[in-house]
Amino acid sequence: MKKTISMFLALVLVCMLSACGTETKTPDTSANSTDNTVSNSSQSEVSSSDTESDSNSQDNAASSRVLIAYFSVPEDVSGADAVAGASVVVKDGVKMGNTEYVSKLIQETIGGDLFRIETVENYPMDHDDLVDQAADEQNDNKRPALSSKIDNLDQYDTIILGFPNWWADLPMPVYTFLEEYDLSGKTIIPFVTHGGSGFSSTIRTISKLQSGAQVSDNTLSLSRNSVADCKDQVTEWAKSLGVSADN
Repeated sequence: MKKTISMFLALVLVCMLSACGTETKTPDTSANSTDNTVSNSSQSEVSSSDTESDSNSQDNAASSRVLIAYFSVPEDVSGADAVAGASVVVKDGVKMGNTEYVSKLIQETIGGDLFRIETVENYPMDHDDLVDQAADEQNDNKRPALSSKIDNLDQYDTIILGFPNWWADLPMPVYTFLEEYDLSGKTIIPFVTHGGSGFSSTIRTISKLQSGAQVSDNTLSLSRNSVADCKDQVTEWAKSLGVSADN
């Protein structure tokens, strides 16, 4: 009888110890819950990043290395903020060539590097003298030597090219630029400032001189009389290019 009672008590003790062992596993379960919380937090961060990516994907602008190359000659003029001459605009007391001003607006909108096409010999700042020299250079099919150089052209895949319309043609320094550099495989996006002639035949000329490049149809033509108030138009056009400079 005593043996039976001892066996019964031993069995009860084993059951009690088993119950205690089960309770000791509870902290591990809590720890796992904490791990799940951390995991959920990480998933939340990923979701946030995904949301940003989705938001960015809604912007159609493709990342690109952009060079904004332009030729511009600001004439000697005076006056308040306005179009003050054939190729100059004055903003906040700062005088800029029309094409220079537009180029800077483009850079403000999409980024990119500015490059001014400059000649060894300076152009006259008087309007009449300037247009006369432009005509003489065109008649002589002259290629003015450039003083500004691009050392790292290979890094750019998009060239936004700005110039004034001189006698229904490209300024001769722009001919020099297009003949000195090989833009094959790049996209050229032209814009022009003019006195009423628009692009004339300059798009065809650019395509001929740079036959290995893609010349965009999305161009911008601005009358010199509207340059001073062109900011909204230029900004809208620059955004429509679908290019966001990563440089």
